[in-house]
Amino acid sequence: MEIKSKIFNLLILAKNNKKIIENYFFMTILQVLNSFFYLLIYPFLIRTLGLESYGLFVFATSITTYFMFLVNFGFDLPATKAIALNVSDKMILQKTLSCVFTAKFYLLILASIIIILLTLIVPLFKNNYQLFLICFSQIISFVIFPQWYFQAVQKMRIVTYIQLGLKLLSLPAIFLIIKNAGDLNFYALIVSLSSILGGLIAFAIISLKHKLKVTFVNYRELKIWFKDALPFFLSTSAGVFKEQSIVIIIGSFFGMKDVAIYDLANKIIIIPRTIFMSINGAIFPKLINNINTAKIKKLINIETLISLSVIVFIALFGKWIVQFMGGTDMILAYPLSILLSVTVMTWLVVGAYISFVFIPANKYFLVTKNQIIALASFAMYIAIGLFFYQSILVFGAAMALSGLTEIIYCKFVTKKHQML
Repeated sequence: MEIKSKIFNLLILAKNNKKIIENYFFMTILQVLNSFFYLLIYPFLIRTLGLESYGLFVFATSITTYFMFLVNFGFDLPATKAIALNVSDKMILQKTLSCVFTAKFYLLILASIIIILLTLIVPLFKNNYQLFLICFSQIISFVIFPQWYFQAVQKMRIVTYIQLGLKLLSLPAIFLIIKNAGDLNFYALIVSLSSILGGLIAFAIISLKHKLKVTFVNYRELKIWFKDALPFFLSTSAGVFKEQSIVIIIGSFFGMKDVAIYDLANKIIIIPRTIFMSINGAIFPKLINNINTAKIKKLINIETLISLSVIVFIALFGKWIVQFMGGTDMILAYPLSILLSVTVMTWLVVGAYISFVFIPANKYFLVTKNQIIALASFAMYIAIGLFFYQSILVFGAAMALSGLTEIIYCKFVTKKHQML
């Protein structure tokens, strides 16, 4: 009878949280889809394009990531919150969409000017200007594809369907067109066009199906959005700089082959990381309306255990995965993947503190401080590590130690401000 009672209670819990479960499911499927897609074609790309060319693509993508986060400017979390709290108010939905779209459009213009200057001045960019500009074009989708909107209204299935359809369409094109290292730009073009087309489809759904009109707004109306998003921009930028700077430094001082090795280690931990990192995002729209301290503490404990399980899994099976994906020439990716698996805990636990402790308490400045500390500690760990040991393993260790520093800081300030 006790087992039946627990099953019944579990079913009731699932029914009462149907939207959360659905949102989490589709957010997770979306992330896993993206990660699995690139893992699926990874052995083909490495063997067809070669380590050097593929490393160059990863390098160009890392540069593009900087611009992506400049254009996003931390708008997504404040916008998600605004939509989730006013999901039935069409005027607020339209105003929010329009403000974020306009702000991102202005930032896209700024980013475009910078990338053009880089291709005219910096030799590496100049020699590969087509690749860098093609990769940069993906940013257009971040302007016209408001994934945060679908997350807030708990309609992530739409985003998943769009991404799945485009991935399936691009797969045969990749295998048919990409034949050697000289086709690197064609591969980049396929990736970029798929991303832009997804944005156009999502924009059409919002306009035609959801009947929401997205327009340009006056710059004065954007000031409050820039002000609210600034702490998230600073914190996100610090995180992006921390992760993407590794690729830039490795590519500049070690070589594109080492970039490819680091990228493989990063890809190995992407699937478990993306499977679980959607938990906080899926829960956010509902929990933000009913903050419960006991539930938050329990959530953080569960996410810590999940993270430890991922680290153990990578340690046990990572070597086999590396050999299968890249061969023995990339075996250094195995110890790197173990070190980087610690970032799963950082994404989950720190993400929980930000979403369910700092944001509800309007302690946005703590988000910024956390990332500044993370970035500073990351730089310190790299400097110390490279002084004693000239290896790309230093970057994995710095990521792990910096992530643990973030968690310690979150726990400290939460206790200091008595927020849990």
